Amino acid sequence: MTTFLTPQQLADRTSAAVGAAVAAGRRLGLTVTDPTVLHDVFSVVVHLAPSPVVARIPTVLPRPDDLVALARRQQDELDVTRWLAGQGVPVIAPSPLVPHKPVQRDGFSMTFWPFVAEDRDKEADYVANAESVADLHAAMRGYPGRLEFLSTAEPRFIEESLALLDRHPALIGAAELDRARREWQTLEPLVRSRSAFEARFPGVDLQPVHGDSPPANIFHGVDGDLYADFELVTLGPVEWDLAALGPEHESAYNRGARRNGTRSLDKEVMGFVNAVTMLRVVATLTLVPQLPELMEYLRPAVDHWRTMPFANGLDD
Repeated sequence: MTTFLTPQQLADRTSAAVGAAVAAGRRLGLTVTDPTVLHDVFSVVVHLAPSPVVARIPTVLPRPDDLVALARRQQDELDVTRWLAGQGVPVIAPSPLVPHKPVQRDGFSMTFWPFVAEDRDKEADYVANAESVADLHAAMRGYPGRLEFLSTAEPRFIEESLALLDRHPALIGAAELDRARREWQTLEPLVRSRSAFEARFPGVDLQPVHGDSPPANIFHGVDGDLYADFELVTLGPVEWDLAALGPEHESAYNRGARRNGTRSLDKEVMGFVNAVTMLRVVATLTLVPQLPELMEYLRPAVDHWRTMPFANGLDD
């Protein structure tokens, strides 16, 4: 039987995250008298007003107690965005008012960012955004830090979720779960091993990539657009950042790549990243009890996955 958090439990989690962020901010020397929640889905994002600082506190996680692993990923995000800002890339970089380190408090791990006023009248143009991702990739190629290969695919999360989902028949049927497990047997070696990936896709270069659909993570600030939310930054093929967006967005990216003198998207690699992304969607069903509203967003994607070829043809 699947047990979902109640509205009161969700509100209590948000309140606890805000309280932890306020206490941590004050300990760092910030004046916080009017904390305001800006966003609350996978993370609670709170403006520590009147300080011009925003805290982001992940709350919906595969392993909520593994703060060490979470902090390691958060440090990658802080390092990459700080470096990009230093290169003149329009990006939301870490707040200069606090140390550029994740802070742990009351069972949460959080990062701190500048408060940026949003242009709420500007509508997102995801096709134009997809073209601009080629600019971001061109800038990220020079990042000197070390990143793990395809950590954004979260292979441990996929593996553990597929092992657990038979306990949640309300979330996915037995036939679909069997298919997902068999697909993972095909895809897992290419996700876990850089050498296996390179052998399967010779000539496809790897580089730092955003990791979490950057066309959907461009923040419309009143002073211009900014790349944001590098929580899943990783080393991988550029195709990963266009996963599941479709041909129109892929064509837009290719226009940007030609303008930058970089390579276009590889069709076979796009098939691979789309297949892995669909399994991440299936795995994310295990997070629905933590965030019941997720189901309405995941269901259409799972329905689409059912219509796709097995492993998106990668088993051929």
